[in-house]
Amino acid sequence: MTAHAGISKDVYDVVIVGGGHNGLVAAAYLARAGRSVLVLERLDVTGGAAVSTRAFAGVDARLSRYSYLVSLLPSKIVDDLGLRFAVRKRSVSSYTPTVRDGRATGLFVGGGEERTRASFRALTGSDTEYEAWRAFYATTGDVARKVFPTLTEPLPTREALRARIGDDATWNMLFEQPLGVALEERFRDDLVRGVVLTDGLIGTFTDAHDASLAQNICFLYHIIGGGTGDWDVPIGGMGAFTDALAGAVREAGAEIVTGHEALSIAPGAPYTEVAYRTAAGEGSVAARKVLVNASPEALAALVGDEPPAERAEGAQLKVNMLLRRLPRLKDTSVDPREAFSGTFHISEGYAQLDTAYRQAASGVLPSAPPSEIYCHSLTDPTILSPELVARGYQTLTMFGLHVPARLFDEDNAGKRETLLKAALAELDSVLDEPVTECLAMDEDGRPCIEAKTPIDLENELRLPRGNIFHRSLAFPFLDESRSTGRWGVETAHENVLLCGAGAVRGGGVSGIPGHNAAMAVLEQ
Repeated sequence: MTAHAGISKDVYDVVIVGGGHNGLVAAAYLARAGRSVLVLERLDVTGGAAVSTRAFAGVDARLSRYSYLVSLLPSKIVDDLGLRFAVRKRSVSSYTPTVRDGRATGLFVGGGEERTRASFRALTGSDTEYEAWRAFYATTGDVARKVFPTLTEPLPTREALRARIGDDATWNMLFEQPLGVALEERFRDDLVRGVVLTDGLIGTFTDAHDASLAQNICFLYHIIGGGTGDWDVPIGGMGAFTDALAGAVREAGAEIVTGHEALSIAPGAPYTEVAYRTAAGEGSVAARKVLVNASPEALAALVGDEPPAERAEGAQLKVNMLLRRLPRLKDTSVDPREAFSGTFHISEGYAQLDTAYRQAASGVLPSAPPSEIYCHSLTDPTILSPELVARGYQTLTMFGLHVPARLFDEDNAGKRETLLKAALAELDSVLDEPVTECLAMDEDGRPCIEAKTPIDLENELRLPRGNIFHRSLAFPFLDESRSTGRWGVETAHENVLLCGAGAVRGGGVSGIPGHNAAMAVLEQ
């Protein structure tokens, strides 16, 4: 075996392939438990998709370039690892602009119960939809409180999770029948139905009535975070979280080396060998356990297994913008600072979502791309320099739906530009001025806007086909079809574990797969 600078020994208790946030969580837990740990990261920095970046030349704005909100991260992990990291609640849940009877209006959720009730009443003409909304989210809130604590425990069986939820109607609504059935039974307004459905479509190319229940699974993970379903803003940006993790890993005595790309893993007993490549050449290192913080497809390639039968596919457009000021809205009843501080839904009515899905499924880009937007800097201005804050600059993050990777296989750059123009046109349709007129300029005079397709995410981060979850999400219970073990991280190789988003209960910025892989190692 040949070691390179930064690697102090030939054999470790644990080698972790990939320094994304889940790998760092696992490393911190294991090092704190007294294990010798080495993290191999291909890129020059750790953090994976959970990083902050100065995306625009000469502009001191540190954007959460890829992942951008936190919901599924258990406070237990932050506390256990002593992380110097915090999140902040958003003051507004969501705003969804629309036109009713020729008048610009919208659905505003936030500002207290009475304000939200009044918005529902103004939009729909009665309190009926609001009462249905309250009842629906009371039900999902109860599920969140019961399910979320199980995510850092050994996988329950399907029967055990059903018993924990303790209500057959609720179980059937979320785990047995397509989500669209419940939405159409409980809500009458198309816009309200669409706002609820969006949580089932994040990074997931599916529709309300998909028999696979992919939409239900995605919805579940988006409404259980923290036992509340809240999506919070990471103070200092997403990079503040992974920087705190990397600090905790080093403080615990683990080693992190960047610029080390894993080439292969040779499973064995008592040691598994990992071959890697650096700018200086190739080397190898051995460990009793190897944790892979990468996709199941990457894991299969590293160990020489057949790739998973199910091919991953991402389905989102990520757009980052820096504005000189927030744009004015056509709906003058809402302050833009409130509208953009929560989730700002664009073209996400129930029928609009269905149309976009069907267009994309037929092989064409949606003519009216649905998306959601939020402004990080309204809640946390620390990501901007004091000068930018004083000048009134703001960030905007757009996350587009229903744009699967297959649509970009030919002419990715051209399709990206076409889709971005269409998405901005949908945003402009509810604004009183084009958003492009509000864009800041970088030091070279270029507008501060960038867009990432699934193919871009694959090229930059090696997310398989741009899938932000590494593969299709799975219900958080033991499922023999995925051949997972007690913690949902085990593989066909006894000494090789999966600690990335592709583990059961992975996906999102949660640290849960990293925690669970560490627990599996410590149990053994």
